[in-house]
Amino acid sequence: MDRPIGVFDSGVGGLTVLRELVRALPKEIFLYLGDTARVPYGTKSRETITRYSIEIANYLITRHDIKMLVVACNTASSLALPVLRKIYKIPVVGMVDPCVRRVAALPRREAIGVIGTTGTIRSGAYEQALRQAVPQARVHCQPAPLLVSLAEEGWTESPVARAVIAEYLSPFRVHPQDALILGCTHYPVLKKPIGEFLGEKTVLIDSGEESTRVVDILLSESGMKRIGGKPEIRFMVTDDPDPFMRVGETFFGAKLDSVEKVVL
Repeated sequence: MDRPIGVFDSGVGGLTVLRELVRALPKEIFLYLGDTARVPYGTKSRETITRYSIEIANYLITRHDIKMLVVACNTASSLALPVLRKIYKIPVVGMVDPCVRRVAALPRREAIGVIGTTGTIRSGAYEQALRQAVPQARVHCQPAPLLVSLAEEGWTESPVARAVIAEYLSPFRVHPQDALILGCTHYPVLKKPIGEFLGEKTVLIDSGEESTRVVDILLSESGMKRIGGKPEIRFMVTDDPDPFMRVGETFFGAKLDSVEKVVL
């Protein structure tokens, strides 16, 4: 029996990661779980996020026998990933390391910006990893929590969105960055106005795209890659499915035909 890949986030943002995974790995089976009953994660403590992440991982592993876990949430990746990797034997892929690897491979990497939720930036995970991988780089981390709400409202190219982007990213215009890590899975839906504000010289690094490359490599090297069969995607949430379905289409880039509520 083919085993699925489990993907989880606090809500809809991780659908931008799932979108990239499905594009790159169209024959795989995916289970997506949005912890919508306890969203947002970005303002909660390390202990709380770690507890939530373990509960979700236990559910996906014991109930669905997943072969890999993708933590499609930058906050959970920043705060809980070491614990998850210590507890579970299956591969656990986060959002931070793949982005840092991409930065390290850039020809220009003297100035690196990072935007994310308050929890992600406060954790220092990106800054610490970047300083280890590219010690010569100047790293500037900026919390940008309002971008999450704008993305969920669908105001991705509105004057309000552009004004908020300008407010958060004005330091990066004054001091141009070689790259900007979009350290929240909501931010890819705002990639166009962010790119237009910063200009072509700043490389935007999308955690969904980068983590998908890592997942593909791990599946191939371990022999776990699904060769045949039809693609399957199952969407699950921990609260009312209706709001998730309405907002999720913007993030996933396609209609969500069915979303079920589960109890962890």
